[in-house]
Amino acid sequence: MAAGLGLRRALMGPLQAAAPGDFDFLECAPDNWIGVGGRFGEGLRELSAKHPLVCHGLSLSLGAVEPFDETYLLKLRRFLDEHRVPIYSEHLSYCSDDGQLYDLMPIPFTEEAVHHVAGRIRQVQDALGRRIAVENISYYAAPYQAMPEIDFINAVLAEADCDLLLDVNNIFVNAVNHRYDAHDFMRRLPGARIAYYHVAGHYDEAEDLKVDTHGAPVKPGVWELLDTACAMFGPRPALLERDFNFPPYAELVAEVATVRDTLRRHAPAEVRHARA
Repeated sequence: MAAGLGLRRALMGPLQAAAPGDFDFLECAPDNWIGVGGRFGEGLRELSAKHPLVCHGLSLSLGAVEPFDETYLLKLRRFLDEHRVPIYSEHLSYCSDDGQLYDLMPIPFTEEAVHHVAGRIRQVQDALGRRIAVENISYYAAPYQAMPEIDFINAVLAEADCDLLLDVNNIFVNAVNHRYDAHDFMRRLPGARIAYYHVAGHYDEAEDLKVDTHGAPVKPGVWELLDTACAMFGPRPALLERDFNFPPYAELVAEVATVRDTLRRHAPAEVRHARA
């Protein structure tokens, strides 16, 4: 059962010195690594030679209207090929408007937006020569909703014919903030399209307001929702995200172990016994 950890520069030393079994794969944001040389570039090449590497993009801005940067897409394809990346994902959002906004903005949930975003996803898939996954995002204000969020996500996935990176924490956060049932939302997702899971920590601003931060340990409710996802869709690779407020490396490894244990509970009996 594959449990991964986000590759961050602050963790480069511990990751390079990691013991076998600390994690099963790593995830990096290629936006932060393309063209990087020196000790960090060498460290990335060393890690990707030793461990499977998946990539999670930050800046393609799938929901934007500006044309894609074709030069960047070419560099991205070369990066994915160089590091033998089996899965590339991006956020189902936009983050640019005549320049970077440095935040993930929600796309209006409309039929027009479905067609627009699905067309841009297909364009990216053609440019990269591979199927991609898109991630459900956390959001705090909805600019316009002609359809529910779940219907918008499903329509984009179907029209673009792409995969889903299921962020369990984002479902938990959105379910609290927008007053919907997380289990019902997840039950309506197309399980066959799920490439892998994300789990992360969030900040409790109030009982009815959660903020997705990636800067804290995973909350009990998110662990429970990961368990539910595995029960619904089966164990898939799952990644622990942590972007700042890094605890001692051993604490991250312990959380990765919790991810692995959750996946293992839902594995076929023969797989559980083989790894016991």
